[in-house]
Amino acid sequence: MSTMKDRENAFENKFAHDAEMQFKAEARRNKLLGLWAADLMGKTGDDAADYAKEVVKSDFEEAGDEDVYRKVAGDLGGKADEATIRSQMVALMAQAKAQIMEESA
Repeated sequence: MSTMKDRENAFENKFAHDAEMQFKAEARRNKLLGLWAADLMGKTGDDAADYAKEVVKSDFEEAGDEDVYRKVAGDLGGKADEATIRSQMVALMAQAKAQIMEESA
């Protein structure tokens, strides 16, 4: 019976770890996206960092990535089209996951 409980605990721990890693990756991706968008808007230094924080905070409005997309797309105006922003989100998610894995090693 303890073997089943051990397996259950292992699965629960893995699920919690995976969820935490996904949260960290999304937050990192949003920060990177914010810095990318800030650069397109001509923001540098503290202004760029502050904007990146705004993008990270925007992700707490609703589940999924649409809130982040709307924030960045609205702020960028015509500086980037939907396809560019969404492809940047995908690319930066891969980069964020790689950075987190590197830090964990």
